[in-house]
Amino acid sequence: MKKACVIGAGFGGLALAIRLQSAGIETTLVEARDKVGGRAYAWERDGFTFDAGPTVITDPDALRELWTLSSQDIADDVDLMPVMPFYRLNWTDGVTFDYSNDELALRREIDRVAPKDMAGYDEFLRYAAGVYQEGYVKLGHEAFLDFSSMIKAAPALARYQAWRSVYSMVSHYVKDEHLRQALSFHTLLVGGNPMTTSAIYALIHKLEKDGGVWWARGGTNKLAQGMARLFQRLGGELRLGEKVAQIHTLGDQVTEVETESGWKQRFDAIASNGDIMHTYRDLLSGNQRGRDMAHKLKQKRFSPSLFVVHFGLEGTWPGIPHHTILFGPRYKGLLDDIFEHGVLPRDFSIYLHHPTVTDPSLAPAGKSTFYALVPVANMGKLPIDWAEVGPILEKRVLAEVGRRLIPDIDDRIVTKFHYAPPDFEADLGAYRGNGFSLEPLLTQSAYFRGHNRDDKLRNFYLVGAGTHPGAGIPGVVGSAKATAKLMLEGLK
Repeated sequence: MKKACVIGAGFGGLALAIRLQSAGIETTLVEARDKVGGRAYAWERDGFTFDAGPTVITDPDALRELWTLSSQDIADDVDLMPVMPFYRLNWTDGVTFDYSNDELALRREIDRVAPKDMAGYDEFLRYAAGVYQEGYVKLGHEAFLDFSSMIKAAPALARYQAWRSVYSMVSHYVKDEHLRQALSFHTLLVGGNPMTTSAIYALIHKLEKDGGVWWARGGTNKLAQGMARLFQRLGGELRLGEKVAQIHTLGDQVTEVETESGWKQRFDAIASNGDIMHTYRDLLSGNQRGRDMAHKLKQKRFSPSLFVVHFGLEGTWPGIPHHTILFGPRYKGLLDDIFEHGVLPRDFSIYLHHPTVTDPSLAPAGKSTFYALVPVANMGKLPIDWAEVGPILEKRVLAEVGRRLIPDIDDRIVTKFHYAPPDFEADLGAYRGNGFSLEPLLTQSAYFRGHNRDDKLRNFYLVGAGTHPGAGIPGVVGSAKATAKLMLEGLK
């Protein structure tokens, strides 16, 4: 039996390991931390469960497919719960907007906030459906290993004006600024600037509209744990607490994986779900290919990082939905500060996660779990002392949540802690503390992103946010499908 190793048990690594094991490949999944999930880690403190994120689950059929490969049912391992509304958007001028795929409710919201844009919204939906078909259904699970594959995709990309930004395309169809922001902010959830990310990412609207937005009972990490149980039932080996020190090579092949504990094993194929820079610069440092790729990657643009304040409160908050976006007073200017200028602005927008409104099991009775997330520049652009700045920013973020939604927040806090860019670097090996790997620009997508199979090391593969199609749960699960196809072909 052929043997494969997958390094990193994030969603991409888990999905790839399941696919390989389902196909009869003896697969070992190696994870540095004490539990699976990668960015979807979780902490338990003072009776509260805090998900590290991601917290938005879309395209549940892509997840169900992992179970049906072995004629099993996802419901045996994971309880997916619908989230409604998907998001409540809140602006500083007092305007709110509930976004969902409840067509009548959504149209009432548009009619209330931007009545002149109803026809433009319908046009945008047709556009989003088109890019979804071309960019996700046709290309989302395909590997772009050579430039000719990009040339073949070019006509469709050109037809949908992929060179334009999401915000630019949305603005072509609707005129109200609130609605423009409501239809363009989604790229931030995959590390992209709405002002520069390719308009192809408008497909997210169709993805959510058709498949809904979901939550895994017990937290997003429970989804990762369910995937791990499936993998192990299939006969896969999961090694937790094993940080990989080196991927050994011989000529143009990878041969062995060695961990810091001294464990070492030979494999016929190896895939990395780790940070793409960490993979090449550190894990493949003994091979010229690793050094060459690390040099090339330094020229790329990596996504911003995140500053996340986790907090548990006394009381329940049925009026605060599962996901709230508290927009700041600026949109483009704030995005420029984060993505281009690398400054820490005084104003900010907050993504507020309140899972206990859907799933009370994440907090003790009568209490609530929250996190408040603020995008910040990565440490390459913003080299500040987070040990000093973190507590200050935490206080400011909580004060803004208090001002906008929970006036007595300080009196209600039971427990709190924050997670900053250096934590992403330390815990995940994320280059410069990035939150989503390479920034999803058109010039860093498909063929121009990390390849699912390395160009030089013929049995070495990549999976996850650094590869096509990119970040987000559907993205990394899609990358696993593309990578598994290549690996199974190579292992015949």
